[in-house]
Amino acid sequence: MPREAGEVTATIICIGDELLIGQTVNTNASWIGEQLSLHGIRPVEVRTVGDDQAHILQALAGAATDVVLITGGLGPTKDDITTHVLCTFFGTRRVRRPEVEARIEAMFQRLGRPLSDLDRTQADLPEACTVIPNLKGTASGMWFERPREGGAAPRVYVSMPGVPYEMEAMMTAEVLPRLCDVHLPPTIVHRTLVTTGLAESHLAERIAGWEAGLAASGIRLAYLPSPGMVRLRLSTYAAREAAEATARVERKVAELRTLIPDLIFGEGTDRLEEVVGVLLRKAGQTLALAESCTGGYLSHLITGVPGSSAYYRGGVVPYTNAVKATVLGVPEAMLARDGAVSRPVVERMAEGARQTLRTDWGVALSGVAGPDGGTPETPVGTVWMAVAGPAGVRSTMVRFPGGRDLVIKRSAMAALNLLRKRLLEARG
Repeated sequence: MPREAGEVTATIICIGDELLIGQTVNTNASWIGEQLSLHGIRPVEVRTVGDDQAHILQALAGAATDVVLITGGLGPTKDDITTHVLCTFFGTRRVRRPEVEARIEAMFQRLGRPLSDLDRTQADLPEACTVIPNLKGTASGMWFERPREGGAAPRVYVSMPGVPYEMEAMMTAEVLPRLCDVHLPPTIVHRTLVTTGLAESHLAERIAGWEAGLAASGIRLAYLPSPGMVRLRLSTYAAREAAEATARVERKVAELRTLIPDLIFGEGTDRLEEVVGVLLRKAGQTLALAESCTGGYLSHLITGVPGSSAYYRGGVVPYTNAVKATVLGVPEAMLARDGAVSRPVVERMAEGARQTLRTDWGVALSGVAGPDGGTPETPVGTVWMAVAGPAGVRSTMVRFPGGRDLVIKRSAMAALNLLRKRLLEARG
């Protein structure tokens, strides 16, 4: 995507063999990217590099953004080579920093641990850098600036520890405020709408015409999918008037709400189980669950909402036909005739949960999560779900792609959405 006038761009370089071989998940990159975006700095590239001097130098030389953020490779051991590489890249040398050495000594003293000569080497830092204190550990951060032509602000390089809690504390307290002082990034305006009921590709088809008009408004749209839902994030940069940029985004949000009102259930970080909880609480109504193929996952989502005991009575996991019959009252003849994964059975399960736990609403699921158990008539991924309420019972069948875990998660989200729609209908 081309660079817009006035925006500040960033490259994130994460160093460590452990990241490349999958031994450690690179959570630093996603966290840094989110924080930069919130501060009006656009991340355009993430590179993961092993503990190899030539590859690190190549990554540094190839970074053409305003800001280059580096994590990892700091410490006293031989594989911690970032400091040495930065000396080579900036043509400088390592020198002992007395103030850093004193801070390390004080930290070891507080911990009651002996300080070795190897530990002291963490005070040997590039002469050309500005030291960024590490209040959570011993590896200091390093700030470098490289002048650019045409009166532009200098390109900033920042090296931080790879330990997430150390890096996050340093980034929050020191790095982000300094970056904003140097580069004066534009204000960024974000709005996020949360949808469910359509997969990402089908959602994109439905809003394609609306999306085509975003570029003229200077607004970007990002699709952020997760099992059972897609977040639509609209964002724009405001070089001067934040109010004008906010108004542009709000107009597009209003258009989107008109275009897909049936799919939008929340904003920002809203979760479907929270929205359902609010509806139940406002109605003063209660809920019971009967989960076969999801094995209690839907109950897990519901009870993850603080205060859910006000409306959630409990659930049954009738994993066998015997439990469906004895606990939920599903007739054995119905199970034999229609099978456990069928409309009649799941509707009776929902009614049985509602009656057994004496609630206003009952939700039931029965399906084939896989990887085996499917038949030509009922293949893996087939899930029946039903919602029973004061005005009767309604059911639907969905076939979900993906492995067992995805089928379970998507089924739970679909059942929540079915309940949400019934609650909205009942509210009128």
